[in-house]
Amino acid sequence: MAREPAPRDAGASLLPPRHDHRARLNDVAREAGVSLATVDRALHRRPGVSAHTLLRVQQALHRLGQSQAGTPARPRESLVGFVLPAGDDDFVRALRHELTALTPWLNEQGARIDIRTADTRAPAAAAAAVRRLRGQYDALVLMLQDHPLVRDAVDRMAADGTCVVTLAAPLATRQRTHFVGLDNLAAGRTAASLLGRFCGERAGQVGIVMGSRDLKDQAERLQGFRGLLAAQHPHLVALEPLACQERDPLAQAEVTQLLDAHPNLVGLYSAGGGNRGIHAALKTAGAAGRVAWVCHELSGDTRAALLDGCASAVLGQSAAQEVRAACRLVLNQLSRQMPTLDVEPIRIEIYLKDNLP
Repeated sequence: MAREPAPRDAGASLLPPRHDHRARLNDVAREAGVSLATVDRALHRRPGVSAHTLLRVQQALHRLGQSQAGTPARPRESLVGFVLPAGDDDFVRALRHELTALTPWLNEQGARIDIRTADTRAPAAAAAAVRRLRGQYDALVLMLQDHPLVRDAVDRMAADGTCVVTLAAPLATRQRTHFVGLDNLAAGRTAASLLGRFCGERAGQVGIVMGSRDLKDQAERLQGFRGLLAAQHPHLVALEPLACQERDPLAQAEVTQLLDAHPNLVGLYSAGGGNRGIHAALKTAGAAGRVAWVCHELSGDTRAALLDGCASAVLGQSAAQEVRAACRLVLNQLSRQMPTLDVEPIRIEIYLKDNLP
């Protein structure tokens, strides 16, 4: 009777005998989409490798072995994760809608997407969410706040070979990541240029409302706004920014106090959220037409503000364009095809009452 082979020790190396090991480590890393260090840890059963990553390395070894034996290797489906802010933001809803619409095309390209959410206003929670996803995806597209805790979690993931793309604001990481989003300095300058045109020759003060001082995209918008306003519209004096924490009630209270404290207010720029509250404050004060207001993101609230004259202009960005650009970038990186440009530039869209779609 033939003797059954002894069961493999769970702690044993995954490496086959040296004379059978035809695939080099860098081939395995390239095929599995992970780093050489991760392959080494996986093959020798060292800690720090998730079960998902371990399976990817095993499958890469198997496919390479099949290919070298003359058997066509079956293409592996890529898993792409999207981590978006939790809540009911209009732009985030638009991103989710566009991702759903792109799903059939992505499936044809051999990619499957998984959408998750995180509390972007709590960096520790967002970083923990990223750490939990380590080793589970071939690529991650993140719309998160640039914070040291988040950067560290992303750096560790990118070091494992995961392709990381950020939306809305780039992350100042040590490892290579890719950015898809507006040029926020240019967006801030555009807002200042528009506000100057709407204020005309009227001299006075300009209020600024930010969702958060800690958000890099809004900080860049503020920098661009202040720079152009001072250079091209010196008769308009920018006040110190107010922070509404992306909350409409707080935004309404802050703008109401601003209007009371500064009767000479001629303009208002909101660089982030809280637009529903700002709209309510301007309507209550009867400031439509008296205070020029420029804000970001076309939504139900900002559309209504344009129609009733409270908002002078809304700067937007195409959720469809951002999703398409992020997905194309991810697919190029996973297939090792380097695009001529890192990513297509995202257009700054300007909406007025007269050109609403």
